[in-house]
Amino acid sequence: MNRLFFRFFVLVMLSITGATFVIYFVFARLFGDPLDDIARRQASAQIFLLEQYVDQAPADEWLGRLNKVREVSEAQFDLVPLDQVRKTLPGRDLPALERGAIVLDPANKTFYRRVDLKGERYIGSEGEAIRASQLPIDLGQALLMEVVRYVVVALALLVPIALWSRQHWRALQALSDVADEFGAGRLAARATLRRTDAVYPLAERFNAMAGRIQGLLEAQKTLLHSVSHELRTPIARLEFALELLADRTDDPALAKRIAAMEGDVAELEELVNELLSMSKLDNAQEAQRALFEVEPLLQECADGLHPRPPRFGLELGAHLGSIDGDRRLLGRAIGNLLRNAQKYAAGQVELHARRDGYQLEIAVEDDGPGIPDEDRERIFEPFFRLDRSRDRATGGFGLGLSIARKAVALHGGTLVVEPSALGGARFVIRVPDGVVAA
Repeated sequence: MNRLFFRFFVLVMLSITGATFVIYFVFARLFGDPLDDIARRQASAQIFLLEQYVDQAPADEWLGRLNKVREVSEAQFDLVPLDQVRKTLPGRDLPALERGAIVLDPANKTFYRRVDLKGERYIGSEGEAIRASQLPIDLGQALLMEVVRYVVVALALLVPIALWSRQHWRALQALSDVADEFGAGRLAARATLRRTDAVYPLAERFNAMAGRIQGLLEAQKTLLHSVSHELRTPIARLEFALELLADRTDDPALAKRIAAMEGDVAELEELVNELLSMSKLDNAQEAQRALFEVEPLLQECADGLHPRPPRFGLELGAHLGSIDGDRRLLGRAIGNLLRNAQKYAAGQVELHARRDGYQLEIAVEDDGPGIPDEDRERIFEPFFRLDRSRDRATGGFGLGLSIARKAVALHGGTLVVEPSALGGARFVIRVPDGVVAA
């Protein structure tokens, strides 16, 4: 948000600077160079002496008055050949010189003017020009005054713009904070702004959107939780009925069919348990934190993997320390990753853990078929399976990875999948600074 208003401030400053140059060039084109006008005002006393005192003298007194001006003026007045002046001045000033106008050379603090266009003052005067040098011209001060003038104008514009922008910035920052809270799972977060705020209509629309999303998610969670709970009763009845039926039959074929049905009911009960776990994670705002050691938890997860792959590696870094989090949830996530690797591994599964500063990294990798790039995010979606034809062979419902990511997210961490050096998939849990304790 700060970057947005910084860019706006830079844009305003660049616009004012650009407008300054545009104004200068437009005025120079229409009315002449403003610097010449400034120099002319600074040399106005010497120009007045020439035009109102020397020029008003009769022809026979003209040189006498010019000499008197030389005596009293701080500027130096000289008579120089006209051809020399023509060589000195740039071509754009020559037409004015030939007309008998005063031509300024601000850089050299000098002005020129022809003595006489028709030779009426004295013999040879039409071939000479008056050069007044050492004029009190200070363009540096004039430029400084212009800069100060534009700075004052810029400040007069920027102060109200800054006050106006600050109000908008505070409102947008408040809306941004609410959006962050809502995105972090606090669905009850709403923007509270004054009606006079410019972004108040946007805040109203955001609150309406947030309300609808919250309602839809809560309805979905309620439905999922209610259905899962309601399924428990008929499942229990089916289990009881199948047990009674199995006890009363002597037909091997029927007993085999009943055993298959019991397996289906057990699978359905497992699905209900997974759905309830998903519902609990969705409803949880944050993990129930407590400090626990990392290494014993990883060892328990490794020991709980049955049956173990032919080649199982456990590599724990030094000084793993402890975590302020939910031990059961994090253990569930690691266990789900290990069981997922066990299902698809060709024969090798590895569990690694290391501490990088205040970040804990736990990786589970296998030598299975791996996961295509385009499916590396989809595998965390509930019920998504890469190969549905293998459902019976591998078991599961496509909820384990989704549950694992939600459990890690409640700790403020991330769960991603990468290619493994073993040839299969590598799932990496990273728990950030603030959760990991030394």
